[in-house]
Amino acid sequence: MELSVRRSARTRTIGAGFAAVALATGAVSCGTGEGEESPKMSPAAAVAEAAKNSDDITSLRYRMTGQVPEQGRIEAEASMRMKPTVAMSMQMTAPDQGADGSVEIRLIDKVMYIGGNAEMAKEMDGKSWMKLDMSALGEDAFGAGNPAAGRAEQNPAADSALLTGAKDVREIGTEKVDGVETTHYRGTVTLDTLRDSLKDEDKATREKREKSIEQYEELGVDKLTMDMWVDGEDHTKQFRMKGAADKGPLDLTITFLDYNEPVSVQAPPAKDTADLAEMMKELGGS
Repeated sequence: MELSVRRSARTRTIGAGFAAVALATGAVSCGTGEGEESPKMSPAAAVAEAAKNSDDITSLRYRMTGQVPEQGRIEAEASMRMKPTVAMSMQMTAPDQGADGSVEIRLIDKVMYIGGNAEMAKEMDGKSWMKLDMSALGEDAFGAGNPAAGRAEQNPAADSALLTGAKDVREIGTEKVDGVETTHYRGTVTLDTLRDSLKDEDKATREKREKSIEQYEELGVDKLTMDMWVDGEDHTKQFRMKGAADKGPLDLTITFLDYNEPVSVQAPPAKDTADLAEMMKELGGS
């Protein structure tokens, strides 16, 4: 009985960890960009210009708030470096998840650490971090649709380009976001129109955008309303997406706090870290 209870608790702990990974690597992939927008541009052209140089971003810091299917409300702040190597640090709270809803995620050298949660430590012999070596496990290690291995290193600027697939991009007006003057654009896209928009893109662009489309398919989202707030320096200051998923509403707002500033992420102490692959073996792969 004690072993069964312990396994059940560990399974819940692992599940909470993967939910956090999904938020960090799936929902977080929701864009920004740099460009040289002209006041004379049409809304569609302005959005395209703001998105096209996202690959030039070396690092960014952002805040994420909203609601995701199954997990409910979330609040997070993160820093991510894309160049020269990928690293990420995120502090996240899911208020609807109770004591298990506070978590920290770090990504360093293809290794993801999930923890900083006292409730997790109770089920891991006092260790407060779980370690997931994605390079060793591969994309299919935990089944189809698991976002941990496939998207953790994806540039979070990737989804900004999805708004360019909308046929109805329009300017809403000028608004202040965190005290910054911005121009607000909005459009509606379906996954079918997004795929159609990839026909004339190069192979690398198609592959990146296809990964973004797949994450919405997994959520059961067919249609997205997307908003972008572009500041006076032609950077995306804020980005929002809304859609109806199979297991509840998706409504995420990402506010960008700075770009191309140094980002340093350190691995947790080894003595405080449990290997998630070993934990899964103990649970018989469940």
